This record gives sequence, C-alpha cells and structure tokens, in this order.
Amino acid sequence: MKVLISGGSGFIGRHLVASLVQDGHEVVILTRRPETTNPQRGARYVAWDPRTENGEWVKEVAGAAGVVNLAGTSIGSWPWTRQKMAELLSSRLSATATLVNALERTPADRRPSVLVSASGIDYYGDRGDEAITEESRAGDSFLARLSEQWEAEAEKAQPLGIRVVRIRTAMVFGREASAFRLLTLPFRLCVGGPLGNGRQWFTWIHIDDIVGLYRLALEDSQVTGPMNAVAPDVRREREVATEIGRVFHRPSLIPVPAFALQLVLGKEAQLLLHGRHAQPAKARGYGYQFRFGGLHEALEDTRLRR
Repeated sequence: MKVLISGGSGFIGRHLVASLVQDGHEVVILTRRPETTNPQRGARYVAWDPRTENGEWVKEVAGAAGVVNLAGTSIGSWPWTRQKMAELLSSRLSATATLVNALERTPADRRPSVLVSASGIDYYGDRGDEAITEESRAGDSFLARLSEQWEAEAEKAQPLGIRVVRIRTAMVFGREASAFRLLTLPFRLCVGGPLGNGRQWFTWIHIDDIVGLYRLALEDSQVTGPMNAVAPDVRREREVATEIGRVFHRPSLIPVPAFALQLVLGKEAQLLLHGRHAQPAKARGYGYQFRFGGLHEALEDTRLRR
C-alpha cells in the first residue's frame, strides 16, 4: 500500500518508514527539507509546508491507502518559554488541520481510508493511582490540553468517512531517542536516582512496539479511536530508576527533588514528575502481542542495540 507520513524524518518516523519499506510498501515522506543528506532507502521525499494547503504534496494524497501524522515541534526541546509552548501547540494543530483539509479536498473515491495521528499519554494529565484506560477523561495540564486539542483536530477527518486512530504515546525507549538519552544520562554519569518522590507511575514503550502499534492501526480496519501506546509493565518511577541502574551497571541512589527539576525545567518538569497508571487496554483487545512488554528486557535491548 501507499502511505503518506508527515514528520517521517523524526525518531518514530524513521523506524516506521524502515518497517514499511522492508515489507514492500510505498512510503512518501512529507518534509520541509526534501533535499535531506541522509534519505532513507526506499522512501520518496516530497516537500510540504504544514502551514499551507498548496503544493505538489497534495497530489500524493489521492490514491494513498493511509496517512500517518507525526508532525510537530519536539516536546523535549528546552526551555519551555511561553513562545515555545505556543509553538508546541500550533505546530501540531496547523499540520493536522492542513492534512485533514487536504483529505477533504480529495475525491471521495480516492481518499485514504485511515488517518493515524500521534498524540501523547500526557492526554490524561497527572492522575495518581487511578487506573487509566482509553475511556478515561482528559487531564488539565498543559500537555493534556495540547493532546486533547491535537486529537480533536484529527477527529475532523471522521465525517469524511475516514477511520481515525489517535496514538497516545508514552516515553519511547530507543538509543537515538532524545528523551531516553536524557532519562539515562544521570545514570551514565553515576548520579542517577528517583525523580521527585519517585511514586509517580512511569509509562514507556519500546521503539519496536510503537512501530508495531502504528502498523496495527494502518492495517487493521477494526482499529479506531484512541489507543494507549504503553507497555503493560507500568512501574513507579523509583522502580524504573532502580532497573535503569541495574541494566546500565550504575548506582541509582541519588534522588532529584521535585523543586530542583521545577527550578531548572519550569513547566517542562511535568514530563518527569507527572504520572498515570495507564494500560494498553485497546491494543490488547485487538490482539497485539508486545515484543518488549517487560521493563528489564526493553532496557537491556535498548542498551545493547546498535
């Protein structure tokens, strides 16, 4: 099948593209920089500007089987100034709206059948020990409101007869993932330990499984609506810190107080201090089998993989 991917040059996008190309699918990456010096083999790069609905890229929509929307300024970029927070929101909303408008302008018999749009597990906000499934309400933090508006923009494709799947993604474990490198850096420097009080639930997913869930959303016509992209082995953050120390053969005893994180990171500290006990209820319901469902095996694979 032919798949269009916005944000295909990012960490998740590169791995998803490689998986699709390996299985013989035609992949078109929508990018601001089609002249990239490090193109992925087997993929085509087409120029697009997520702020406008004009351009040659619009012609690629017709006849595609699916569209994957990964576009947006990196959440991990620092610092979160007021301007940066506005950019985090606007970059996601404008890109999603542009894609949905292009889908609307495409003749019905040539429209892709599915739009798979990224979202964040932060949709639920900071929820303590509450058991979270895809049916749980949205939270009230900045990232929760961002995710809620992002998903609402993607849902506008549903009245067009397009199946819409929203992937609520936890922290992705992968050697090249910036968030994972930041999480493990203190341990590599032998100063790792729990973040805040360490009681917050920590959701995560291995890169192979986030790719697997995107593939499931693209290929299974029964999959629709929100889907928690989290591994089933959810632990409290202090347990995660202990496991990271064990896998990387480093101490994990030096706690980082919440006030210190808030002082340095400001509102961005919610990425580390907020938690929710989210489970992959829908993924399991669709029969998805996690390749790396356990925390230890996921960390070990990430440490060893080249």
